[in-house]
Amino acid sequence: MKKIFVIIALAASVLLTGSCDFFRIIAGRPTSAEIEFKKSEINAEKKAHKAKLDSLKKAELEISDSLAVLDSIAANGEIIMNPSKLGGLYTTVLNAKYYIVIGSFMDKSNASRLAVDVSGKGYEVTLISFRNGYNAVGVCPGSSLVETYGRLKQLRKQPFCPKGAWILANE
Repeated sequence: MKKIFVIIALAASVLLTGSCDFFRIIAGRPTSAEIEFKKSEINAEKKAHKAKLDSLKKAELEISDSLAVLDSIAANGEIIMNPSKLGGLYTTVLNAKYYIVIGSFMDKSNASRLAVDVSGKGYEVTLISFRNGYNAVGVCPGSSLVETYGRLKQLRKQPFCPKGAWILANE
C-alpha cells in the first residue's frame, strides 16, 4: 500500500507541477531554470565573440585600405609628414589625426590671411605652429588616412590649393 501511495504522490506531483524539475533535483541535475540561464549565458558569449570578430574584420579592412592608400601616395609622389620631422608642435593642440596642409609660412600673418580666405570658402581651417618657426594652414581634419587622401584629391581641384599640398599625420 505504501508503494502505491508513493507512486501516486510522485505521479501527482509531476502532473500538478507540469515539469520534471522535481526529478532533476533528486537526481542532482540542473533544473529547467538553470538550463535556460546557461543558454542565455552561452548566447551572450556568442554575441560577444561575434562582436570581437566583426571588430577584427573592420580593423583588418581599415589596415588594408590604409596600406593601399599609402601605396597610392608613394606612387603619386605625395608627402605625409609627422610634426616631429618639423621640430614638433609649438603651441598648437591638434584634435584630429590627419590634416591637409595647403600652406606653410614663416610670417604668421600670411598663414592667417590664407586661413581666413579658405574658411570663407567653407573649409574647416586650423593654424598649426611648429617649433621650427613655420605656421601651417591645415584643412579638412580627419581621423582616417583613407578619407584624408580622398579629401586631398578633391581639394586639389580647387583653385586655391597648391600643387605642394601635403598630409600632416599627427600621431
